[in-house]
Amino acid sequence: MFAPLWPHRVTLLPFASCEEAAERPQEPRAGFPMSLTARWLCCSRALAWVGPAAKGRSRWRRIRKIGKYAGPVIMGSCIFITYEILALGESVTLDTQAVEQEKLKSYIYVYTIPLEPQGLEGITNKARKELHRAVKRLVQVTAEMFSWPLDEHYMKLDVEDHESGLWLLLKRTQSAVKPVRVQAVQELAKKHHWHDYQYRTLAQACDQKSSIGLARSQDVDLRFFLRPPLPKVIENSCIEDELRYLLASLPQSEVDQCVQYFTSLALRESNQSLSAQRGGLWCFGGNGLPYAQSLSSVPSEKVESFCLQALAKHSKVPSHCDQIVMNGGLQLLQKIYQLRHDSQKIQRNIIRTIGNLALHEHLHSAIAQSGWIGILAEAMKSPHVIQASHAARALANLDRDTVKEKYEDGVYILHPQYRTSQPIKADVLFIHGLLGAAFKTWRQKDHSNMEDKDTNYTECWPKTWLAADCPSLRILSVEYDSNLSDWRSKCPVEDERKSLAYRGRELLTKLKAAGVGDRPVVWIAHSMGDSPALRELNNNFTKLVREHEVNILSFGEMLPTYIGSMIKLHVVPPNSADLGIGDFIPLDVNHLNICKPGSRDSFLYQRSLKFIKDALAKEFKG
Repeated sequence: MFAPLWPHRVTLLPFASCEEAAERPQEPRAGFPMSLTARWLCCSRALAWVGPAAKGRSRWRRIRKIGKYAGPVIMGSCIFITYEILALGESVTLDTQAVEQEKLKSYIYVYTIPLEPQGLEGITNKARKELHRAVKRLVQVTAEMFSWPLDEHYMKLDVEDHESGLWLLLKRTQSAVKPVRVQAVQELAKKHHWHDYQYRTLAQACDQKSSIGLARSQDVDLRFFLRPPLPKVIENSCIEDELRYLLASLPQSEVDQCVQYFTSLALRESNQSLSAQRGGLWCFGGNGLPYAQSLSSVPSEKVESFCLQALAKHSKVPSHCDQIVMNGGLQLLQKIYQLRHDSQKIQRNIIRTIGNLALHEHLHSAIAQSGWIGILAEAMKSPHVIQASHAARALANLDRDTVKEKYEDGVYILHPQYRTSQPIKADVLFIHGLLGAAFKTWRQKDHSNMEDKDTNYTECWPKTWLAADCPSLRILSVEYDSNLSDWRSKCPVEDERKSLAYRGRELLTKLKAAGVGDRPVVWIAHSMGDSPALRELNNNFTKLVREHEVNILSFGEMLPTYIGSMIKLHVVPPNSADLGIGDFIPLDVNHLNICKPGSRDSFLYQRSLKFIKDALAKEFKG
């Protein structure tokens, strides 16, 4: 029992008294003085034999039997604790300079020094195992002597499963071999039985890549992530002032005139006292969510939203991203995110900006150290599809271990949002139309009474239904500022921004960055209506389709769409919806519901699903 713990053999002389043991000459020994242990055990046994009566001997015999196991355990534990402290001092360094640099209070970064294969690590594991066995044996003997119940589950547990296994797994997550690292993170994410202190310890010890991998693992325990650092407190300052200062610090170069215009507008109108004096109306929208507000009563939340949308536009410029981070933008955005926890719109704009910053790998360290990994991991679990998808985009841009594509502003990955071993066979790309958006266009058909809607109602059927029916597909949704969902206010170059050529070039660049075209693609689009420009585009498209024998399926609306209570019209009449090539299916729905199936069993969805499976039959078989 002692051989694994000490390098020297200890010989106990049970018939020698304490005085005899003391008088016997001792050989010099290196390391721990084991003669002291021998004397203590000998004296204990000698005292046990001097009992006055046979009745007392039985009691001392029990105590001596317990001491037989307790003594080595206590002594071994003392040696092991001493050894662990010394080893920890040699193998771990604490870099507190990171705390000083960031002016934060929550993080201490731990860097481990690699050990020799058969060095301290082997001794530590061996000593830990022997102590664990000794403790189990002590508990077992005590339970047998006093007839106490014994937990069989405890007796079968091995220390390797909890402590040693934990650190060995953590070491694999830091391997230089990518497949080993990715597999270790996957195994780590499946751990749900650890104690709270074990998760917190791992959160401190995990490196940046491991934390990002855990955040992109499904059903991961959020205790794997450090809590965000305490934000820097600026005296006599409010959120609105800090946002205005951040916007003012950004250059007005390298952004189009619309961004310059609305940035200056945001800076000017963010002062509520000025707004009250000016009066009138301002409008600011984008992405199909416009709003108007009287300047005489602008709530601070609206002002913050106004500034955050301008900041999101700036984050699309690479050089401006560096300025945002340098001027404390990550900490400010985190402060607003926590303060406005009840505003999904503000939180979406903030995560949108973080996703844009994550496109630049040299900023990943700053994003991780400021605590955004844990925030994004929590947002991924949101029941709101838009919120979760914004977080999924940001984390995918951070994850350079398993994702080679980059998802620029307006390109969202609906499936797979987590790391997966499922090979991707093809892409399905959803593009909205007039006044549409990347998510609301593709929701399930609204019920007459939405308060009584089914619990299975989905806010995005491609993410919920199509991902389940075709898990080997990558499903993307694209968002862009369509004709009536742009800035909604006068802009010097608005006409040029609205042109189909401008939108096409912008979208093409983003899709190439996302890897669209590297594998087969199915396009699903909602029409933008009928116009001379679209008819010309349609002629060119049908010519291309015939040359390359592309499969086409079109649905046509047969019911008019009501605009207000008085006007009804066919947005896309049947003669325009029928391309004259491929299958055309007229449906008794209006323009808004032509892309919104009523249920998973509806003809509209099932026919679309069949078309996708037929078009990709070769890929699914491969």
